[in-house]
Amino acid sequence: MGTPAVRIRGLRCRFEGEAGPVDALRGIDLDVPRGSFTAIMGPSGSGKTTLLHCAAGLRTPTAGTAELDGVSLAGLDETKLAELRRRRVGFVFQAFNLLPALTAKENVELPLRLDGRKPDPRRTAALLERVGLGNRGGHRPDQLSGGQKQRVAVARALITDPEVVFADEPTGALDIRSAREVLSLLRGLADQGQTIIMVTHDPVAASFSDRVLFLADGLIVDQMARPAAAAVANRMATLVESAERAAAMGVN
Repeated sequence: MGTPAVRIRGLRCRFEGEAGPVDALRGIDLDVPRGSFTAIMGPSGSGKTTLLHCAAGLRTPTAGTAELDGVSLAGLDETKLAELRRRRVGFVFQAFNLLPALTAKENVELPLRLDGRKPDPRRTAALLERVGLGNRGGHRPDQLSGGQKQRVAVARALITDPEVVFADEPTGALDIRSAREVLSLLRGLADQGQTIIMVTHDPVAASFSDRVLFLADGLIVDQMARPAAAAVANRMATLVESAERAAAMGVN
């Protein structure tokens, strides 16, 4: 099978909360195969976004290891870590994070320019065409719909040929139709060999993935291959009910 795109062992993450220390992750072991589409779900506070950020090198864990394409993130100083994020990781966020003064084309090319590289206009055009925006390269974000903005964000994430695309609630700000367009795009990218890890709260979004990981209280408590939206929704309902019950017991 070769080296996984992402390999995590014994990952723990503790930070200070308002009421004292919070163990966001309590010992995660995970292998993400290359070319796979993995969804991460869990109740609020389960640690899913923390896991995504640790795997992407955006947060330093308290203990354990995270490797990207065989490279240990713990062994990198801040300069090397920033370089890895620029060159080998793509990010797609709920809020799009496009610069309003730049055109779609310029937003897509921004990661290369920040890395001191000259963009290839042909590659930019091909990426915009790939995400269905071949005729929108000269438009600014305020001239695009929510779904179009997110597709620009996906193209921007791909411009550096990343090992992994990390998506944090990429459809959370979209209407149903736009969400399905973006999810179909991500599914198609995975089918072409791109590794994708997505945090989502939406069972329908999760159903586009190859595998869903369910987190609760900082641990992976279950997983589901070839997920169906109804089955994901039922499992999530059980986890949320358990989390609410545990919280109520803690209060009382």
